[in-house]
Amino acid sequence: MPRMNTVNNHTNTIRRYGVFILVVLVVLGGLLWLDLSNQGLAWRVFWSLTGEEEPLAQLQGMVEVVGAAFRQQPDTAPLTPIAHTDVVPYGINMFLEQEVELPKIEEQLRMVRDAGFRWIRQEFPWEDIEHDGRGQFTVTRDFDGDGTVETISGWEKYDRIVELTAAYGLELQVRLSNPPAWARAEEDPLGLGPPDDFDDYVNYAVAVAQRYRGRVRYYQIWNEPNIFPEWGSRPDDWIDAAEYTDLLCRTYHALKRVDPDIVVISGALAPTSAIDGKNINDYIFLQNMYDHGAGDCFDVLSMQGYGLNSGPTDHRMRLTDINFGRNLLIRDIMVRNGDAHKPIWISEAAWNPVGEPDVPRDVDRYEAYGVVTQEQAARYMPLAYQRAQEEWPWIGVINYWFFTRPHPFESNQSWFYFRMVEPDYSPERPTFTPLPVYETMRDYINNQTPTLYLGVHQAEHWAIKHHSSARLLDAYLAQLDKAYLTPISEFTFHGTDVWVRWRGAAQPVAVLIDGEPVMRLPQNGDWPADENGWMVYRVFASDLAETHTVRLASTAPFMFDSVTVLNQSTRRLIPVVAVATALGIFTLIVLTQALLRRRRAA
Repeated sequence: MPRMNTVNNHTNTIRRYGVFILVVLVVLGGLLWLDLSNQGLAWRVFWSLTGEEEPLAQLQGMVEVVGAAFRQQPDTAPLTPIAHTDVVPYGINMFLEQEVELPKIEEQLRMVRDAGFRWIRQEFPWEDIEHDGRGQFTVTRDFDGDGTVETISGWEKYDRIVELTAAYGLELQVRLSNPPAWARAEEDPLGLGPPDDFDDYVNYAVAVAQRYRGRVRYYQIWNEPNIFPEWGSRPDDWIDAAEYTDLLCRTYHALKRVDPDIVVISGALAPTSAIDGKNINDYIFLQNMYDHGAGDCFDVLSMQGYGLNSGPTDHRMRLTDINFGRNLLIRDIMVRNGDAHKPIWISEAAWNPVGEPDVPRDVDRYEAYGVVTQEQAARYMPLAYQRAQEEWPWIGVINYWFFTRPHPFESNQSWFYFRMVEPDYSPERPTFTPLPVYETMRDYINNQTPTLYLGVHQAEHWAIKHHSSARLLDAYLAQLDKAYLTPISEFTFHGTDVWVRWRGAAQPVAVLIDGEPVMRLPQNGDWPADENGWMVYRVFASDLAETHTVRLASTAPFMFDSVTVLNQSTRRLIPVVAVATALGIFTLIVLTQALLRRRRAA
C-alpha cells in the first residue's frame, strides 16, 4: 500500500503540474490573442518580423520566421565598401514620352521635385527613336489621321525630356528597351522581345549615349529579361540568361567606349518562383548570368522590389517568398560571385492599393500585384526606404512604381492603381490630385536627416557633407580608389561603433560629436597605419545604438576615405536577455513549487 500511495502521489503531482502548465498556456495564449487583436507589444514585434497585420497571418508568419532561422543565412558581406553611394536614393518611374502638353510635363516634374525625389527612371523606347529603319532616327506616319503622312525626328521628345529633367534638378536613369518592328523578321505580338541581331540594339544604345553624352550618365539594359513577355511573346521565345548576358556585355563595352563614366545598370530581375521556360526564377537566372560572364558587364545590379501582400518589415526568406526583403538572396549570389562591392538598385517598388472600396473587383488581374489599402500603401513605402537604409548598405536608388499615367482609361487594369497621383490634370485645373502615398513620401523625404547606418560608407556617400573646397580625387589604395581632400566633413550616424579612415593630416583633425569636441585624430606617425597606409580610428563607442552628428575639422586638408558604422546592440544585449530569461524561469519554478506545497499542506 505505501508503494501504491507513492505512485498515486507521483501521478497526482504530475497531473497537477500538467493542469497548471495547461492553464498557464491557455492564459498566455489568451493574452497573446488579446494583444494581437489590439495591436499591442506582441503585435508590434510580430509585425516587425513578418510584415503581416492580421493576427492569424502573423502567427503563421512567425512559424516561418523561426523556421528560416534554422536554415543557412545569406552571406551579404555588409562591411564591404559599396560603389556608387554618392547618389540620393529617391527615384520614381515616369512615362513622360507619352505626354504631349508641355505644361502637363512640367507640372509632373515640379511635383516630383517638390516631393524630394531626385531620380526619374524613364524609358527611351527603341521603337520610338529608331522607328523607320536601321540608322533612321525618324518617325513617319499619319499623325493627325487626315491622310497626310509626315516625318518627324525620333529625338525631339527625348531631347525635351533630357532638358526638362535637368532644368528641374532631376537626374535620369534611361531604360533602353522595346525594339522596333524592323528589328525582328518574325513579328512579336507584344513587341517586347530582343532583336534578331544584337548589334542593332548596341548601335541604338550607342546613338542614345552619344547624343546625350555629359547629360545622361545612367543607362539600364533591358527590363525583366527573366520573364514573359519582356524577353519575347512568340511561341519560340524562351528565356535564356546566356542570350541576355551576350546583349548586356556587348552593350556595356560599347557604352564605355562612348564615355567611361557611363554607369551601366543591368535589366531589372523580376521576382518569380517559376521555372517553365517562359519565366525563370530570378536566383537561377542571375547565377546563369554570372556563369556566362555577366559579372564584367554591369556596374549596378537591378531588381524589382514589390512587397505584394506583406509589409516592408517581412523577414521571411524562403526561396519561394516574394517580399520586399528578396534582395538578401540576390545579394548572397552577388557576394559568392565576387561582386560584393556592387550596389543593387531597385527599379520598381510599391504596394498596390486595389483593396479600396471604389476599385472594381473585376479589374484585370485584381490580385496579381497584391492587395492593400491606400493607407497601407502610404505607410509602407517610407518604411521600405527606411529599412533599406538601416539594414542594407548595398541598396542604392529605389524607384517608386509609378508617378501617374497619361489618362485614366487604363483603370480596368490592376497595375493602374500603383499611381502616386491621379491622372486628372486639365487646363482648367493644371495639377494632379495627390494620393496618400505622395504625401507620406513627400513628408518622409523632406523631413529626413540623412544618416549613416550599418556599413562601410565611402566619403562621397550622399549622407556625408563636405566643405565647399573639398575635392574628390583618385587616391592610392583607397578602398574604392577615390577619397575626399577636405578640411571639414560632417555626418550623422546611428550605431554603437564608428570608425573613420583617413591619412595625410598635416595638422590635427578635431572630432566633434553634437558640436562638442571629444578628441583629436592622431597625426601621421602617431598612430599605426593599416596595410595600405591608411589610418583607421574609432571615434565613438557605446553599448546600445545611439544617433549623433560627427564633425571632422582641421586647419589643413586631409584625405578622407570612409566611415564604418556598426550596430552591435543585439549582440551586446544577448547576455543580458539570457540572464533575465534564466532568472524569470527560475522564479516561475520556485513560485510553482511553493504553490504546490501550499496546496498539499492544505
